[in-house]
Amino acid sequence: MVEFTLPANSKVGKGKTVKAPAGAKNVTTVEVYRWNPDDEANPHMDKFEVDLDTCGPMVLDALIKIKNEMDPTLTFRRSCREGVCGSCAMNIDGTNTLACTKSIQDIRGKTIKISPLPHMPVIKDLVPDLTQFFAQYASVKPWMQSDTPAPTGMERPQSQEERDKMDGVWECVLCACCSTACPSYWWNPDRYLGPAALLQAYRWIVDSRDESTGERLDDLEDPFKLYRCHTIMNCTKTCPKGLEPGKKIAEIKQMLVERRL
Repeated sequence: MVEFTLPANSKVGKGKTVKAPAGAKNVTTVEVYRWNPDDEANPHMDKFEVDLDTCGPMVLDALIKIKNEMDPTLTFRRSCREGVCGSCAMNIDGTNTLACTKSIQDIRGKTIKISPLPHMPVIKDLVPDLTQFFAQYASVKPWMQSDTPAPTGMERPQSQEERDKMDGVWECVLCACCSTACPSYWWNPDRYLGPAALLQAYRWIVDSRDESTGERLDDLEDPFKLYRCHTIMNCTKTCPKGLEPGKKIAEIKQMLVERRL
């Protein structure tokens, strides 16, 4: 397990405890990071006793129950509930993952501790500021660049072998779990692109329909954008989709070396 601490530069104190209804027998405690920029108070951890007999099976279900029935001020992101949008990424039980695909049963027997993605500015409670993350994603130009017109009345052709090169890449949902798990990204967040953006760069570099491979590689030939990856591999360990950003980053480095030979 890749474990992380609560967001840096914050003195996290104890908050309130909200009890489960009287008579509840199947109860687990959910400890949630709370911070509101408007109250000028330090961050704290609130505890909620959740009756699992009236709750869905996933951690996201517990958070929704807390917000609907125990504390409507709790703030977090969610959308698809199926692990395909990346909205509900957070640190659960010491690991960055998606709340909608993390089973409560996986953490039974102890308090479920939930905090925002680490080493990111916090907007409120479990909501991190992803402005820089998505700016870095946009910087790799994640769209097809081709001067050759597409064939009339059909899509651009691609062999099965060419298409297979994108497997293990296109599935990325940009949840930011990998980048916020990367110490190199913590140390150089303004200059190192991070594993998520580099994985997306790889997706277009290997796409046979894209005609800007050289320009894309040239743009990554930089001591910080790419080479601040030190193959720590936290990105691969924490990816909730089972992808391997570290491996793809290594392949980009190899492409750059082979161009010099």
